[in-house]
Amino acid sequence: MARPQTVEICKRDLFTAEAELMQRYGPETVQKLLRVREEYTWFMANPDAKDRVFINEVRSRFGIGVTQAYADLSLVKALLPTLSSASRDFHRYRFNEMILETYQMAKARKDTKTMEKAASSYAKFNRVDLEDEQAVPYEMIVVQPFTATDDPTVLGIKPIPNLQQKIDQMIAHYGAETIDIEDIEYEEPDLEEEMWQPKQEKEGDHE
Repeated sequence: MARPQTVEICKRDLFTAEAELMQRYGPETVQKLLRVREEYTWFMANPDAKDRVFINEVRSRFGIGVTQAYADLSLVKALLPTLSSASRDFHRYRFNEMILETYQMAKARKDTKTMEKAASSYAKFNRVDLEDEQAVPYEMIVVQPFTATDDPTVLGIKPIPNLQQKIDQMIAHYGAETIDIEDIEYEEPDLEEEMWQPKQEKEGDHE
């Protein structure tokens, strides 16, 4: 069974860049995160695979023992509900991985045209070209002006004619069906003090 701390770390940083992971954690934790990342990616790509297939795959790929392989399987399954609900991060990671792989293959073939397309797709998807342009100094942010109004037409809602009259009619109609509430004045309790307060021992009673 995966430890809660390990699960939380993986939920938070499973797809964080390796360089950033090295700044946050020790080498052992980083290596485990990278291994679980690969295992999770394989699991998502092979959703129908049996547990034993997963075990054989990760043991062969990472050279780990049976116990560790089952622990990793437990961890991956624990991550599925959380990461599936935030699958955008997973697909962003997969897209970047595929684009970088395409770039490397094109580079090996000296295919500069494909390299340029892959680099352009990577920059556009990660909004690298917009990062500086969108940065606005805090002091230049203008406060949005708002004006209070009771006019529903500003929301595109058609106003009700004679609204106050209709409100008064509804209050009169439903108020007649409501049980009357009687206001009463506050009264001091008439109970004797000794009936509800514990008796205080007098001096000498215990002697």
